[in-house]
Amino acid sequence: MAGLFLVQSRDRAFAEGALAAAKAQYASHGFGKGVALQAPGWRLLHFPYIAGGPETLLVDGEDFVAIAGTFTCDGLMGRPALQALLAMEALETPDWSRLGGQFVALVHRAGRSFVFADYFAAFQLFHDAGMRIFSTSLLAATHALPRLSFDTQGVYEFAFNVVPIGNDTIFAELKTLGPDRVLVLDEDGIRATIVPRPLPEPEKLPLAARIAAHRERLMAIVSDHVRQFGDNIRCPLSGGLDSRLALAALRAAGSRPHLFVYGGAGSIDVRIARRIAEAEGFGIEWVDKEAWREVSPDEFPDLVERNFQLYDGLPNYGELFENGANAAARAARHADGALSASGGCGEIFRNFFFLPDRPLSAAAVARTFFARYAKEDVTAAFDERAFLRGLEDKILLALGRRSDRGRLPRGLIEQIYPRIRCRALFGREISLEAWYGAYLMPFLDHRLVAEAMKLPLGLKNAGRFEAKLLAAIDPVLARHRSAYGHHFARRPSIRHRFDEWSTRIRPVALRQRSYALRRRLGPVADEHGGLLTPEYMSRVIDLDFPIMRRFFRPEAIAGDSGLMRRVANLEYFAAKLGSRLVA
Repeated sequence: MAGLFLVQSRDRAFAEGALAAAKAQYASHGFGKGVALQAPGWRLLHFPYIAGGPETLLVDGEDFVAIAGTFTCDGLMGRPALQALLAMEALETPDWSRLGGQFVALVHRAGRSFVFADYFAAFQLFHDAGMRIFSTSLLAATHALPRLSFDTQGVYEFAFNVVPIGNDTIFAELKTLGPDRVLVLDEDGIRATIVPRPLPEPEKLPLAARIAAHRERLMAIVSDHVRQFGDNIRCPLSGGLDSRLALAALRAAGSRPHLFVYGGAGSIDVRIARRIAEAEGFGIEWVDKEAWREVSPDEFPDLVERNFQLYDGLPNYGELFENGANAAARAARHADGALSASGGCGEIFRNFFFLPDRPLSAAAVARTFFARYAKEDVTAAFDERAFLRGLEDKILLALGRRSDRGRLPRGLIEQIYPRIRCRALFGREISLEAWYGAYLMPFLDHRLVAEAMKLPLGLKNAGRFEAKLLAAIDPVLARHRSAYGHHFARRPSIRHRFDEWSTRIRPVALRQRSYALRRRLGPVADEHGGLLTPEYMSRVIDLDFPIMRRFFRPEAIAGDSGLMRRVANLEYFAAKLGSRLVA
């Protein structure tokens, strides 16, 4: 991430115990020996990237800067960026025009300490209710607390939507630092400064001006990283638009990154990526994760325990039960201290929620996109009304419209994607990926997101604008065929436009029930697989699900292998907590 662990030192016994547990946990994650530092009232552990990369710790006399994640300041990375941050004025209100990346920063200067996260707080910093501990490791945070209990809302959000959203975790006692706070730490405790982080709404501009502005922003972000890493960059390529745009920007910045593609031999992503690579003379690494290695049932418990440690207990999609290919692929992406790049969050340029162009309430958005459940799967612990209201409240809080139950401007609704969906889903990915080394996700950089929020919805539908941006940056890459059935140097196909339109016109009530209706038609699966048969799973969890049975009906959820995998992840986590888990 690197890694950070911070504990209040007022209670010496608590601090010593928390630090000892954190050192052991970070070692289990694969980190080397950390650096111990102190500030008035606080003790800190900082860990560098596992595989190497830019410096993330600067100590200058009694002052210091400690970073977890990937950080730029004034277009710089590593030590020069840390020096620029240490010298920055008014750290209670950071100058976001100078800062980029996804990170957590702790700056101690002139006897005062400041803690803040990136613009969207995508990089996760866990803390307890009393803010006595802060940790970039979820497991280290759980070890610091004597008792933990499941948060019902967080458990259902993880199960239904892959990750809890907002500041919640699956535990009632742990939250994540929100995007609107800068914390000032001193010997007596914490003072939180509320710092709004606004985004613009759509505005009228000529298309050529939009493309020029987006190109300038994207190239500035990517070039900052290319100056640091050159060709030592790993970049994905698939049949879609986002990874191709990321590759185009890297090429335009002067890098020849190492390319990779994941998937089976019959995958359209694999076929298209290899075809592009062959046509353009690129080298590309192909990894079929499902076939990466055979695992015997006897090996499975040790493998799952290793995955549990390497993925901090709770990976996206509950992927504890896979064959180890994900961890190996992550290590390969950062070999020799390489930068790993991603096309994640490219939907900032598209109509991600497939909603019509009219004002809608936050409740309607929650019901159309986040209500992915079937009532037959859950117990009486699930209160549908409370669950949906909880989602609505988090959306409104993220938009700065607390308690606004009315219809919201359609442009404001577009901000739900970076502020809610990207922060949760990609934030967890970013926070785990960056254990090993620096991670470039340019489409979640706040400066590019701000530009994308100005786009009218018509340009977002069917990826029209993003394709034009790709063609402006790299017309050669744009002209290769895509998984959508057309290339990106021409209009989207009729079929592609029709598929999106048919989703946009579906009523909210139908969208809300679409998952439950799909379940009634037969089993549902996702692409994340895993060794989920009883022969394997019986060796790592109690198949009666004694703990998760409070929330779910295991016999029913077997119809969705992805849901079953995530519930099994929760069951495994609960068993690891043992007597520290209370009802």
